[in-house]
Amino acid sequence: MRRVKIGVIGCGAIAQVHHMPNLKELQDEFEVTAVCDVSVGAAQYVANRFHVPRHFTDYRDLLASDVEAVILCQTDPKKSVAVDAFDAGKHAFVEKPVCFSLQECDEMIEACNRAGTVGQAGYMKVYDPAFERAKQEAEAMDVRFVQINHLHPNNALHLAQLDVRSFGDLPAGAMESAIEGRQAARQQAIGDAAPHVERAFHLLSGSMIHDLYGLREIMGLPVEIAHTEIWQEGRAVSFTLVYENGARCVGTWIDLPDLWDFKETLEIYGDDKRVIVNYPTGFSRGILSTVSVQGIDSEGTTYRTEPYIDWDSAFVCELRHFHSCIVNGKASRTSLAHARKDVGLIIDIIKAYRGS
Repeated sequence: MRRVKIGVIGCGAIAQVHHMPNLKELQDEFEVTAVCDVSVGAAQYVANRFHVPRHFTDYRDLLASDVEAVILCQTDPKKSVAVDAFDAGKHAFVEKPVCFSLQECDEMIEACNRAGTVGQAGYMKVYDPAFERAKQEAEAMDVRFVQINHLHPNNALHLAQLDVRSFGDLPAGAMESAIEGRQAARQQAIGDAAPHVERAFHLLSGSMIHDLYGLREIMGLPVEIAHTEIWQEGRAVSFTLVYENGARCVGTWIDLPDLWDFKETLEIYGDDKRVIVNYPTGFSRGILSTVSVQGIDSEGTTYRTEPYIDWDSAFVCELRHFHSCIVNGKASRTSLAHARKDVGLIIDIIKAYRGS
Protein backbone atom coordinates (compact mmCIF):
# COMPACT_ATOMS: atom_id res chain seq x y z
CA MET A 1 0.00 0.00 0.00
CA ARG A 2 1.38 3.40 -0.98
CA ARG A 3 1.80 5.85 1.88
CA VAL A 4 0.73 9.41 1.18
CA LYS A 5 2.86 12.18 2.65
CA ILE A 6 0.43 14.52 4.37
CA GLY A 7 0.56 17.78 6.30
CA VAL A 8 -1.93 19.15 8.81
CA ILE A 9 -2.72 22.87 8.85
CA GLY A 10 -4.33 23.92 12.12
CA CYS A 11 -3.26 22.25 15.38
CA GLY A 12 -6.30 22.96 17.54
CA ALA A 13 -8.89 20.69 19.13
CA ILE A 14 -10.06 18.71 16.09
CA ALA A 15 -6.46 17.99 15.07
CA GLN A 16 -5.39 16.99 18.59
CA VAL A 17 -8.47 14.88 19.37
CA HIS A 18 -9.05 13.19 16.02
CA HIS A 19 -6.90 13.85 12.98
CA MET A 20 -3.43 13.41 14.45
CA PRO A 21 -4.25 10.24 16.48
CA ASN A 22 -6.13 8.78 13.51
CA LEU A 23 -3.31 9.52 11.06
CA LYS A 24 -0.96 7.78 13.47
CA GLU A 25 -3.29 4.77 13.49
CA LEU A 26 -3.39 4.83 9.68
CA GLN A 27 0.39 4.61 9.38
CA ASP A 28 0.15 2.22 6.42
CA GLU A 29 -1.85 4.83 4.49
CA PHE A 30 -0.33 8.13 5.60
CA GLU A 31 2.98 9.61 6.69
CA VAL A 32 2.61 12.95 8.47
CA THR A 33 5.70 14.92 7.49
CA ALA A 34 4.72 18.41 8.68
CA VAL A 35 2.19 20.35 10.74
CA CYS A 36 1.42 24.05 10.81
CA ASP A 37 -0.30 26.54 13.09
CA VAL A 38 -0.01 30.30 13.54
CA SER A 39 0.54 29.50 17.22
CA VAL A 40 4.19 28.53 17.64
CA GLY A 41 3.34 26.64 20.82
CA ALA A 42 0.57 24.60 19.21
CA ALA A 43 2.67 23.70 16.17
CA GLN A 44 5.62 22.64 18.35
CA TYR A 45 3.43 20.72 20.78
CA VAL A 46 1.59 18.72 18.11
CA ALA A 47 4.81 17.97 16.23
CA ASN A 48 6.50 16.73 19.42
CA ARG A 49 3.48 14.81 20.70
CA PHE A 50 2.95 12.94 17.44
CA HIS A 51 6.61 12.67 16.35
CA VAL A 52 6.26 14.81 13.24
CA PRO A 53 9.66 15.91 11.87
CA ARG A 54 8.77 19.47 10.84
CA HIS A 55 6.47 22.22 12.02
CA PHE A 56 5.71 25.63 10.56
CA THR A 57 3.79 28.78 11.43
CA ASP A 58 3.24 29.81 7.79
CA TYR A 59 1.13 27.39 5.75
CA ARG A 60 2.99 28.41 2.59
CA ASP A 61 6.15 26.84 4.00
CA LEU A 62 4.26 23.60 4.55
CA LEU A 63 2.91 23.69 0.99
CA ALA A 64 6.47 24.14 -0.28
CA SER A 65 7.57 20.98 1.52
CA ASP A 66 7.28 17.39 0.29
CA VAL A 67 3.65 16.85 1.31
CA GLU A 68 1.30 15.42 -1.33
CA ALA A 69 -1.85 16.22 0.60
CA VAL A 70 -3.07 18.49 3.37
CA ILE A 71 -5.79 18.48 5.98
CA LEU A 72 -7.16 21.97 6.58
CA CYS A 73 -8.58 22.33 10.09
CA GLN A 74 -7.46 25.84 10.94
CA THR A 75 -9.72 28.69 12.03
CA ASP A 76 -12.13 29.77 9.30
CA PRO A 77 -12.20 30.95 6.61
CA LYS A 78 -10.32 28.21 4.73
CA LYS A 79 -10.86 29.26 1.12
CA SER A 80 -7.57 31.06 0.48
CA VAL A 81 -5.47 28.26 1.98
CA ALA A 82 -7.44 25.64 0.04
CA VAL A 83 -6.96 27.50 -3.25
CA ASP A 84 -3.23 27.89 -2.55
CA ALA A 85 -3.00 24.17 -1.73
CA PHE A 86 -4.64 23.20 -5.01
CA ASP A 87 -2.48 25.67 -6.93
CA ALA A 88 0.54 23.98 -5.34
CA GLY A 89 -0.70 20.66 -6.75
CA LYS A 90 -1.80 19.21 -3.42
CA HIS A 91 -4.80 17.08 -2.53
CA ALA A 92 -6.87 18.81 0.15
CA PHE A 93 -9.17 17.51 2.85
CA VAL A 94 -11.13 20.55 4.08
CA GLU A 95 -12.74 20.35 7.50
CA LYS A 96 -16.20 21.78 7.96
CA PRO A 97 -17.29 24.44 7.50
CA VAL A 98 -15.69 24.21 4.09
CA CYS A 99 -16.76 27.79 3.39
CA PHE A 100 -19.69 30.16 3.83
CA SER A 101 -20.53 31.54 0.38
CA LEU A 102 -21.15 30.08 -3.05
CA GLN A 103 -18.47 32.37 -4.47
CA GLU A 104 -15.88 30.90 -2.10
CA CYS A 105 -16.98 27.39 -2.98
CA ASP A 106 -16.75 28.08 -6.70
CA GLU A 107 -13.20 29.42 -6.33
CA MET A 108 -12.18 26.28 -4.48
CA ILE A 109 -13.83 23.96 -6.99
CA GLU A 110 -12.21 25.78 -9.92
CA ALA A 111 -8.77 25.55 -8.28
CA CYS A 112 -9.30 21.85 -7.54
CA ASN A 113 -10.32 21.19 -11.14
CA ARG A 114 -7.30 23.10 -12.46
CA ALA A 115 -4.99 21.05 -10.29
CA GLY A 116 -6.67 17.73 -11.07
CA THR A 117 -6.27 16.76 -7.42
CA VAL A 118 -8.71 15.51 -4.79
CA GLY A 119 -10.83 17.98 -2.84
CA GLN A 120 -12.77 16.34 -0.04
CA ALA A 121 -15.06 17.95 2.53
CA GLY A 122 -14.68 16.84 6.15
CA TYR A 123 -18.16 15.31 6.32
CA MET A 124 -17.36 12.45 8.64
CA LYS A 125 -20.94 11.40 9.44
CA VAL A 126 -21.46 10.20 5.85
CA TYR A 127 -18.81 7.58 6.62
CA ASP A 128 -20.26 6.58 10.00
CA PRO A 129 -21.25 2.87 9.87
CA ALA A 130 -24.52 3.69 11.69
CA PHE A 131 -25.41 6.33 9.11
CA GLU A 132 -24.53 4.03 6.25
CA ARG A 133 -26.86 1.36 7.67
CA ALA A 134 -29.64 3.94 8.10
CA LYS A 135 -29.20 5.11 4.51
CA GLN A 136 -29.41 1.51 3.32
CA GLU A 137 -32.66 1.03 5.23
CA ALA A 138 -34.09 4.32 3.93
CA GLU A 139 -33.44 3.34 0.31
CA ALA A 140 -36.08 0.60 0.67
CA MET A 141 -38.61 2.93 2.33
CA ASP A 142 -41.28 5.30 1.08
CA VAL A 143 -40.11 8.09 3.37
CA ARG A 144 -42.94 10.29 4.69
CA PHE A 145 -41.24 12.30 7.42
CA VAL A 146 -37.73 13.02 8.69
CA GLN A 147 -36.78 14.72 11.91
CA ILE A 148 -33.33 15.93 12.86
CA ASN A 149 -32.59 17.22 16.36
CA HIS A 150 -29.32 18.70 17.51
CA LEU A 151 -29.27 19.68 21.18
CA HIS A 152 -25.83 21.13 21.75
CA PRO A 153 -24.06 21.79 25.07
CA ASN A 154 -20.92 23.87 25.43
CA ASN A 155 -18.06 21.99 23.72
CA ALA A 156 -15.82 22.90 26.66
CA LEU A 157 -17.72 20.45 28.86
CA HIS A 158 -16.56 17.56 26.69
CA LEU A 159 -13.14 18.88 25.74
CA ALA A 160 -12.36 19.08 29.46
CA GLN A 161 -12.31 15.25 29.43
CA LEU A 162 -9.45 15.27 26.92
CA ASP A 163 -5.86 16.50 26.82
CA VAL A 164 -6.31 19.44 24.44
CA ARG A 165 -3.77 22.22 24.78
CA SER A 166 -3.67 25.82 23.63
CA PHE A 167 -0.89 28.32 24.21
CA GLY A 168 -2.25 31.86 24.02
CA ASP A 169 0.49 32.95 21.66
CA LEU A 170 -1.41 33.96 18.53
CA PRO A 171 0.45 36.61 16.57
CA ALA A 172 -0.96 40.13 16.62
CA GLY A 173 -3.84 40.54 14.22
CA ALA A 174 -4.38 36.83 13.53
CA MET A 175 -7.79 36.62 15.21
CA GLU A 176 -8.88 39.98 13.79
CA SER A 177 -7.93 38.83 10.30
CA ALA A 178 -9.95 35.61 10.70
CA ILE A 179 -12.98 37.56 11.94
CA GLU A 180 -12.74 39.96 9.00
CA GLY A 181 -12.51 37.03 6.60
CA ARG A 182 -15.62 35.39 8.06
CA GLN A 183 -17.49 38.69 7.91
CA ALA A 184 -16.58 39.17 4.25
CA ALA A 185 -17.70 35.63 3.37
CA ARG A 186 -20.93 36.04 5.30
CA GLN A 187 -21.57 39.33 3.48
CA GLN A 188 -21.14 37.51 0.18
CA ALA A 189 -23.57 34.82 1.29
CA ILE A 190 -26.44 36.69 2.96
CA GLY A 191 -25.60 40.40 2.84
CA ASP A 192 -26.28 42.67 5.80
CA ALA A 193 -28.03 40.82 8.62
CA ALA A 194 -29.05 41.38 12.21
CA PRO A 195 -26.71 39.85 14.84
CA HIS A 196 -29.11 36.98 15.65
CA VAL A 197 -29.35 36.06 11.95
CA GLU A 198 -25.55 36.13 11.60
CA ARG A 199 -25.22 33.84 14.60
CA ALA A 200 -27.81 31.42 13.22
CA PHE A 201 -26.09 31.39 9.82
CA HIS A 202 -22.78 30.43 11.39
CA LEU A 203 -24.25 27.68 13.58
CA LEU A 204 -25.95 26.18 10.51
CA SER A 205 -22.64 26.32 8.63
CA GLY A 206 -20.47 25.10 11.47
CA SER A 207 -22.44 22.59 13.53
CA MET A 208 -25.75 21.71 11.89
CA ILE A 209 -23.94 21.17 8.61
CA HIS A 210 -23.53 17.53 9.74
CA ASP A 211 -27.29 17.09 9.89
CA LEU A 212 -27.85 18.86 6.58
CA TYR A 213 -25.42 16.87 4.48
CA GLY A 214 -26.64 13.59 6.00
CA LEU A 215 -30.20 14.61 5.22
CA ARG A 216 -29.21 15.43 1.63
CA GLU A 217 -27.57 12.02 1.22
CA ILE A 218 -30.87 10.35 2.08
CA MET A 219 -33.51 12.74 0.72
CA GLY A 220 -31.76 14.83 -1.92
CA LEU A 221 -32.36 18.57 -2.00
CA PRO A 222 -35.75 19.98 -0.95
CA VAL A 223 -38.06 21.66 -3.42
CA GLU A 224 -39.20 24.21 -0.86
CA ILE A 225 -38.28 25.66 2.51
CA ALA A 226 -41.69 26.05 4.10
CA HIS A 227 -40.61 27.74 7.29
CA THR A 228 -37.57 28.95 9.21
CA GLU A 229 -37.58 30.18 12.78
CA ILE A 230 -34.65 31.74 14.62
CA TRP A 231 -34.87 32.41 18.32
CA GLN A 232 -32.82 32.59 21.53
CA GLU A 233 -30.75 35.45 20.03
CA GLY A 234 -29.68 33.24 17.13
CA ARG A 235 -28.63 30.31 19.30
CA ALA A 236 -31.55 28.21 18.07
CA VAL A 237 -32.96 27.45 14.62
CA SER A 238 -35.87 25.35 13.35
CA PHE A 239 -36.94 24.81 9.76
CA THR A 240 -39.34 22.72 7.69
CA LEU A 241 -38.20 21.36 4.33
CA VAL A 242 -40.50 19.98 1.61
CA TYR A 243 -39.42 17.21 -0.79
CA GLU A 244 -40.61 16.24 -4.23
CA ASN A 245 -42.49 13.17 -2.96
CA GLY A 246 -44.40 15.31 -0.46
CA ALA A 247 -42.30 14.27 2.53
CA ARG A 248 -41.36 16.83 5.16
CA CYS A 249 -38.29 17.27 7.31
CA VAL A 250 -38.37 19.24 10.53
CA GLY A 251 -34.91 20.20 11.77
CA THR A 252 -33.90 21.88 15.02
CA TRP A 253 -30.57 23.02 16.45
CA ILE A 254 -30.51 24.61 19.91
CA ASP A 255 -27.72 25.71 22.21
CA LEU A 256 -28.14 24.30 25.73
CA PRO A 257 -24.76 25.33 27.12
CA ASP A 258 -25.01 24.15 30.71
CA LEU A 259 -26.22 20.59 30.06
CA TRP A 260 -23.73 17.75 29.86
CA ASP A 261 -25.77 15.53 27.55
CA PHE A 262 -25.25 15.99 23.83
CA LYS A 263 -28.13 14.78 21.66
CA GLU A 264 -28.04 14.52 17.89
CA THR A 265 -30.58 12.28 16.17
CA LEU A 266 -31.70 11.47 12.66
CA GLU A 267 -35.18 9.93 12.49
CA ILE A 268 -36.60 8.58 9.24
CA TYR A 269 -40.25 7.53 9.08
CA GLY A 270 -42.28 5.57 6.53
CA ASP A 271 -45.74 4.04 6.80
CA ASP A 272 -44.42 0.72 8.13
CA LYS A 273 -40.85 1.43 9.24
CA ARG A 274 -38.83 3.93 11.21
CA VAL A 275 -35.04 4.26 11.42
CA ILE A 276 -33.38 6.25 14.19
CA VAL A 277 -29.68 7.15 14.43
CA ASN A 278 -28.13 8.56 17.61
CA TYR A 279 -24.75 10.28 17.29
CA PRO A 280 -22.24 11.02 20.05
CA THR A 281 -20.55 14.40 20.27
CA GLY A 282 -17.90 14.88 17.61
CA PHE A 283 -15.30 15.40 20.33
CA SER A 284 -15.72 11.89 21.73
CA ARG A 285 -13.37 9.01 21.03
CA GLY A 286 -14.41 5.37 21.12
CA ILE A 287 -18.14 6.09 21.50
CA LEU A 288 -20.16 4.57 18.67
CA SER A 289 -23.24 5.93 16.98
CA THR A 290 -26.24 3.63 17.20
CA VAL A 291 -29.06 2.80 14.80
CA SER A 292 -32.41 1.17 15.55
CA VAL A 293 -34.97 -0.12 13.05
CA GLN A 294 -38.62 -0.51 13.96
CA GLY A 295 -41.46 -1.79 11.81
CA ILE A 296 -44.08 -4.36 10.98
CA ASP A 297 -43.11 -7.42 8.95
CA SER A 298 -45.10 -9.16 6.19
CA GLU A 299 -46.90 -11.29 8.78
CA GLY A 300 -48.04 -8.28 10.77
CA THR A 301 -45.53 -8.76 13.57
CA THR A 302 -44.05 -5.63 15.12
CA TYR A 303 -40.28 -5.72 15.52
CA ARG A 304 -37.45 -3.56 16.81
CA THR A 305 -33.80 -4.32 16.03
CA GLU A 306 -30.47 -2.67 16.78
CA PRO A 307 -28.13 -3.84 14.01
CA TYR A 308 -24.51 -4.56 14.84
CA ILE A 309 -22.35 -1.58 13.90
CA ASP A 310 -18.68 -1.85 13.00
CA TRP A 311 -16.31 -0.26 15.49
CA ASP A 312 -14.68 1.87 12.80
CA SER A 313 -14.58 5.56 13.69
CA ALA A 314 -16.30 7.83 11.19
CA PHE A 315 -13.17 10.02 11.25
CA VAL A 316 -10.96 7.05 10.39
CA CYS A 317 -13.30 5.91 7.63
CA GLU A 318 -13.26 9.31 5.93
CA LEU A 319 -9.45 9.40 5.98
CA ARG A 320 -9.29 5.92 4.46
CA HIS A 321 -11.63 7.15 1.74
CA PHE A 322 -9.41 10.22 1.15
CA HIS A 323 -6.43 7.89 0.76
CA SER A 324 -8.30 5.72 -1.74
CA CYS A 325 -9.29 8.77 -3.77
CA ILE A 326 -5.65 9.88 -3.96
CA VAL A 327 -4.04 6.48 -4.61
CA ASN A 328 -6.74 4.62 -6.54
CA GLY A 329 -8.50 7.49 -8.29
CA LYS A 330 -11.77 6.83 -6.50
CA ALA A 331 -14.37 9.59 -6.76
CA SER A 332 -14.87 11.40 -3.46
CA ARG A 333 -18.22 10.77 -1.79
CA THR A 334 -17.99 14.21 -0.17
CA SER A 335 -16.51 16.37 -2.89
CA LEU A 336 -16.43 20.14 -2.82
CA ALA A 337 -19.19 20.11 -5.43
CA HIS A 338 -21.36 18.22 -2.95
CA ALA A 339 -20.46 20.72 -0.23
CA ARG A 340 -21.61 23.56 -2.51
CA LYS A 341 -25.16 22.17 -2.39
CA ASP A 342 -25.16 22.45 1.40
CA VAL A 343 -23.82 26.01 1.32
CA GLY A 344 -26.66 26.93 -1.01
CA LEU A 345 -29.25 25.25 1.23
CA ILE A 346 -28.04 27.14 4.30
CA ILE A 347 -28.30 30.43 2.42
CA ASP A 348 -31.83 29.51 1.35
CA ILE A 349 -32.83 28.59 4.92
CA ILE A 350 -31.74 32.06 6.05
CA LYS A 351 -33.56 33.64 3.10
CA ALA A 352 -36.75 31.85 4.13
CA TYR A 353 -36.51 33.42 7.58
CA ARG A 354 -36.02 36.87 6.08
CA GLY A 355 -38.86 36.39 3.62
CA SER A 356 -36.72 36.82 0.54
